[in-house]
Amino acid sequence: MTRREFRDWITFYRAHPFDDFHRFHRPAALISHSMAGGDIQEKLDWLHPPAWQEDFSQSDIKTLRALGIK
Repeated sequence: MTRREFRDWITFYRAHPFDDFHRFHRPAALISHSMAGGDIQEKLDWLHPPAWQEDFSQSDIKTLRALGIK
């Protein structure tokens, strides 16, 4: 593989990530959103919680969100 082809593949996978979040969770959230309405980010967070949430309890997370921290 040439250096240029390698760089092209890097560019491609940055534009089109090949992980579960982008392949399954995001489309599922969009389908859910189209059927029920509501906040799309809330659905995405429910399907695939951000890594920082592992350090906090549910009450901590709700408090942070109430203060506008996402």
